[in-house]
Amino acid sequence: MRTTSVHCVDDMALHSRSAHTTVRDAVIDLLRQWGMTTVFANPGSTELPLFRDFPVDFRYVLGLQEASVVGMADGFAQASRNAAFVNLHSAAGVGNAMGNIFTAFKNHTPLVITAGQQARSILPFDPFLASAQATELPKPYVKWSVEPARAEDVPQAIARAYYLAMLPPCGPVLVSVPVDDWDRPAQLLERRWVSNELRPQPAALEVLGQALDACERPALVVGAAVDRDGAWAQTVALAERHNARVFAAPMSGRCSFPEDHRLFAGFLPAMRERMVEMLAGHDAIFVLGAPAFTYHVEGAGPFVPPGASLFQITDDPQVAAWTPQGSTVLASLRQALQDLLMRPAGPARPPPASRQPPPQALATPVMTVAYVLQTLAQLRDPQDIVVEEAPSARPVMQRYLPMTHSASFYTMDSGGLGWGMPAAVGVALAQPGRRVIALIGDGSSLYSMQAMWTAARQRLPITFLILNNGRYAAVEDFAPFFGFAPQEVVQGTALPGLDFPALAAGWGCRGQRVTTATELPQVLQQALHSDGPCLVDIAVA
Repeated sequence: MRTTSVHCVDDMALHSRSAHTTVRDAVIDLLRQWGMTTVFANPGSTELPLFRDFPVDFRYVLGLQEASVVGMADGFAQASRNAAFVNLHSAAGVGNAMGNIFTAFKNHTPLVITAGQQARSILPFDPFLASAQATELPKPYVKWSVEPARAEDVPQAIARAYYLAMLPPCGPVLVSVPVDDWDRPAQLLERRWVSNELRPQPAALEVLGQALDACERPALVVGAAVDRDGAWAQTVALAERHNARVFAAPMSGRCSFPEDHRLFAGFLPAMRERMVEMLAGHDAIFVLGAPAFTYHVEGAGPFVPPGASLFQITDDPQVAAWTPQGSTVLASLRQALQDLLMRPAGPARPPPASRQPPPQALATPVMTVAYVLQTLAQLRDPQDIVVEEAPSARPVMQRYLPMTHSASFYTMDSGGLGWGMPAAVGVALAQPGRRVIALIGDGSSLYSMQAMWTAARQRLPITFLILNNGRYAAVEDFAPFFGFAPQEVVQGTALPGLDFPALAAGWGCRGQRVTTATELPQVLQQALHSDGPCLVDIAVA
């Protein structure tokens, strides 16, 4: 994320402009200074005064449900590398949005969220639409939340919220604003310079550098913070200097290393024993921009292979605190890796064995996910951006649809559904002219399909690909871990009778269903060159 910059305003001019300034004026002025002129919102009565005399240089992006609003803002903030501004409606709106606020928190996405509140004069009487504990509602999944004590404090609260959202680790913040505050007098504020880079301590980084030089078989484990912090090139350079194998961290929401590179070794699963097995043979493991490690199911035994040392660079002090073993450097990834690359090169090592390519996926009467994604990989432009929310298909995607560029892939770190379709809208808004491919499971799509309406209204070049297996496959896949017999029916996982092309048409998008391998290439080719959003419902085994 970018560092906020210096902005100087003449004191006399600032005082003159402030003479008849309202809270609304001061907040709009701040948003303009920060480059936050896109507003993601779903309207309610307690927010209306904010949008009176809406500035002509601002853009209002309407989402039809608050979870979609936050998902769109999340995608936009990640793709634009700046905080996004979100407006929600009081307690009910924040409640609807909480699933994707949780995801934004896990994604470390900077969001400045304002929530409506009833007028101060009637708050003592528990009025309709009031949020009784507005600052408590979003916790613990915001970095900070506040309802300012006075109306004139609102601009300063929003300024503090922005700087907190942008400081590492980035994340969402929430300011509750009573409806009568927007028209009260307030002072204009200057944009301040706040550095958001954490420089590593030289002595601590030297420990890691010496360990890199001394080990014989190093492995790098890269996480989302590498790409978030713009450290892609430095990570590639470090891996190539040391001939280190590179693994993607479990459940990482970004691509942080080219997946067609000779040193890329694959994706670590969120299972302790399997992870240790894949890292076996390495005597030093360096985790860059990821927790060490994220687990999905209960496990036992060591966290790393016996005899291996663990080192970590993270910008998140919470992650640094709970990491179970090893040495940790708290720092911004780009800065730390640049400093490591400034050291003299260590001893040369022979290159490790390359990752084996997957077997060719063949056309079958009912298409496999592997065949679909292999075909997509052949047809897409490598510069296209993939936004994924198809949990059961992710392991197949990681083999057959390699990501090869920075900022080309986004998914959710949280595991919560309902993020992917609106996030694709936000990414497309932030990256005009680039094709966005939303790779979505049939079950996942149903949580925030309202986002398709916004995509249609904005005429965004998004290709929504629904991998339709007629079930919540990820839930069924986990059933054996919890004692289900091999053929036992898992209740609540079947999804029959859904007509996705008809649903797409209802939101204003073109839709088509594909059931055979013969028709897939032509349909995908057309969908990847559509002049607006379209949906392809693909029947898979």
